[in-house]
Amino acid sequence: MAKKQFKCNVCGYIHEGASAPDTCPACKAPASEFTELKTKKGFDTNSNVYIVVYSTVMVVIVATLLALAALGLQKRQAENELNEKKQSILLSLYAGDAVKQGVPAEELIKSVKYDEVIDAYVVDKEGNRIEGENVFALLNDLPGAYEAGKFPLFEAKDGRVVIPVTGMGLWGPVWGYVALEKDMNTMAGIIMAHKGETPGLGAEIATSKFQSHFIGKQIFEGDEFVSVKLRKGGAKDPNHEVDAISGGTKTSDGVTAMLENSLRNYLPLLEAKRAAGAQPAATAEAEVSNDENVENNE
Repeated sequence: MAKKQFKCNVCGYIHEGASAPDTCPACKAPASEFTELKTKKGFDTNSNVYIVVYSTVMVVIVATLLALAALGLQKRQAENELNEKKQSILLSLYAGDAVKQGVPAEELIKSVKYDEVIDAYVVDKEGNRIEGENVFALLNDLPGAYEAGKFPLFEAKDGRVVIPVTGMGLWGPVWGYVALEKDMNTMAGIIMAHKGETPGLGAEIATSKFQSHFIGKQIFEGDEFVSVKLRKGGAKDPNHEVDAISGGTKTSDGVTAMLENSLRNYLPLLEAKRAAGAQPAATAEAEVSNDENVENNE
């Protein structure tokens, strides 16, 4: 038979046995001062087993809820990321217009619908269009896409283009979008972002004030590709250089390398478009000359 426990109400002494003692061995209180302690049924909430089981159950429940929440939000998160990319592309495209009009670029693109003005496609290293590629999927790993010879491009209906660029700053990746005017030479705008550049220094590349310095810069000197460089101590070439960030030399060097290396991938395409852009004028001159010859012959 299991022993019972009795507690002395006077001194707290615990007695185990079939019944309470006649007197408390500790304080000599009579048996009437003892109260039987009832044995609790179920888990002892103070036991290690209970704590381990309870913690395990709670971890499983919380993990399940988080997984369900993540799955539920996955589609919305993907949509937000896609919309953010589209907004950045439009911001780079209309940055120059915003400066000319003296309004924030964000305000200017409110009435612009991405799908109505942009044709997104992929080209190979020769500048030929590749069909069946998911442009935005490639942006998720742009260095990998470049290595595979796949180059995403965003072409506006008016002939301007936006080129995604990627590189390394001081502490991690830097990336962005460069918009070129119809001459495939002049920068219409640029949007840049970073993963962890130093606040107040390298992180300045993400500010609209710094990015505005690139508007109007040219990536070609005649027919030679020279890109746009960030020069420490101040730009000396107004067409191809931008003042480097004070105190952010490594980030500035990273941006210079990013622009040169990324834009170089698109040279066959840019050169073909530049040549095509010059062709109509030459053709028109030839037609005028032919007309003049006809008139002279008559």
